[in-house]
Amino acid sequence: MTTTALVSGGKDSLYAAYLAESQGRPVDELLTIVPSDPDAWMFHTPNLDWVGLQARAWGKPHRTVPVDGTGESAELAALKKALRGKSGWIVAGAIASSFQWARLLRVAEEVGRPVYAPLWRVDERRVVREEIDAGLDARLVRLAAEPLPDEWLGRRLDGALLAELEHRSRTQRRLSVAGEGGEFETLVVDAPFFRARIAVDRHRVERRGSSVQLVVEAAHLEPHRVEHP
Repeated sequence: MTTTALVSGGKDSLYAAYLAESQGRPVDELLTIVPSDPDAWMFHTPNLDWVGLQARAWGKPHRTVPVDGTGESAELAALKKALRGKSGWIVAGAIASSFQWARLLRVAEEVGRPVYAPLWRVDERRVVREEIDAGLDARLVRLAAEPLPDEWLGRRLDGALLAELEHRSRTQRRLSVAGEGGEFETLVVDAPFFRARIAVDRHRVERRGSSVQLVVEAAHLEPHRVEHP
């Protein structure tokens, strides 16, 4: 039996994996599907190279499976290839995307594995508050919605930023405060269950169409500071 957590490096997939572990489903491996298309149908794409550091920080094995080709069918084929041949739970951080959910369930049924998605259909504001309260240090690494200014790139998703997202959603343009509509994506650089934090050594800012992305070029694990009395 192998519990496989689908992890992209973002807040929702890592938080779902943490919940699975804390709720009696110990995670045996982190799995990252790596699309060749930056605008993948199914999967998060920014900064996937650094999920391996997250796995090391958590003390978990990590597996990557590249997508051979582009488009929905290629992505689903890669997911099926990655999940077959094992038994046990598939853990996913899906919140509200029916498109992704339906396809994940179909692949899971084909490979004969159950899905555990602790965030599915939970109110997105509650999810983000729980992630913040749990101590995740999630940084905004991609912005793709009009009300989100470029200056937010690299900013930590904390209570103050959540309040700003909620305010802009009410007063400017409706958006998902969890980024479920692709408004933004995150990279988790630290968490209470990490043995070390990810320190970014070098990055660049890249603009593609209406989106702007923080691309991490070099990073390392840094031990947590010990506070002395």
